[in-house]
Amino acid sequence: MTGLSRRSWLKRATLGSSIALLGSTGFSNSLSAEELKKYNPRPLDGPIRLGSNENPYGPSELVRKAMRDNFDLGCRYPWSYNSDLVKMIAAKEGVPVDHIVMVAGSTEGLKITGLTFGQGGELISCAPTFLAMMDYAELWGTSINWVPLTKDHDFDLEEIEKRVSPKTKLVFLCNPNNPTGKLLPAAQVRDFCDSLSKKAIVFSDEAYYDYITEPNYPSMVELVKEGKNVIVSKTFSKVYGLAGIRLGYLIAKPELAAKLTERVVANTNIMAIEAGKAALQDQDFYNFSVNKAKEAKSMIISTLDELKLPYLESHTNFVFFHTGKDIVELNKQMANKGFIIGRPFPPLNDWCRISTGTIEEVQLYNQAIKEVLG
Repeated sequence: MTGLSRRSWLKRATLGSSIALLGSTGFSNSLSAEELKKYNPRPLDGPIRLGSNENPYGPSELVRKAMRDNFDLGCRYPWSYNSDLVKMIAAKEGVPVDHIVMVAGSTEGLKITGLTFGQGGELISCAPTFLAMMDYAELWGTSINWVPLTKDHDFDLEEIEKRVSPKTKLVFLCNPNNPTGKLLPAAQVRDFCDSLSKKAIVFSDEAYYDYITEPNYPSMVELVKEGKNVIVSKTFSKVYGLAGIRLGYLIAKPELAAKLTERVVANTNIMAIEAGKAALQDQDFYNFSVNKAKEAKSMIISTLDELKLPYLESHTNFVFFHTGKDIVELNKQMANKGFIIGRPFPPLNDWCRISTGTIEEVQLYNQAIKEVLG
């Protein structure tokens, strides 16, 4: 067993047996050869990673071709190749090009926003949520004013508004929220962002916007168009399946966008630019990605219903559910079965965030979680 500990070997052997059983029983819902080529699902292998909200499909066939066709441009700096992608994104969002800030993944956008506008002041957000902005801003002297989620696990907009003071520089929203997957009421969040943007800069992290199922749900880009002090982040990591390529962007009015552009550290690269251009034109993959996430999420929820475990309505590519046991212990038990699931999100330490995987991955996960929590 060179290179593998006995425990690792046993995990792989156990998962391998489950994978073999899945294929032999006709339990799986495998894609056709054409779909495998077009949508590029990750291999069914261990450990099965359902803890990082990655898209299990992609890069798509069109994206991979675009990257191959432009590989020889890898010797060039990307600055002069950005403009076409920026124009495409601006057209998609309905704003002029001077409203777009390209970054190497939206996490970079969150960090530079905290650095640019948070120093010497206060940032208000709820917990738990995605921490990249707050963790980074705190390193640069920003005070973080944490507001608990409501009893229904929503951002407490009323309490945030009460806490805004002259020292408040930034207010951070993640909508839909990570890790809860919940979505704020459309009219309420728009009014909140509009009102608070007169007192501080409001940041709306919309990484999961493409998974929202509520019809005509507004992006806060609409407030950016009105010249409000609102910044919105979007990413290619989720629905487009490009988490490893690192490509995202911010939308803000020109005065804010210019300041953010000055602070960008992790710039995009030639391959990311070409991948992004192809991804925006690949509507077929986009639709497939959204539908498969919905299908996998439905399977996860069906098993939670069977186990009588409470969960939150999700407008994302993951489900947040109440486990009834400490997540650290559940992580260990699932790891022993060959699965990596969500990390702790204090103070909700007996909740679990499970990402949607391929149909086969979710089938195996459902089998394992029943054995652990059934």
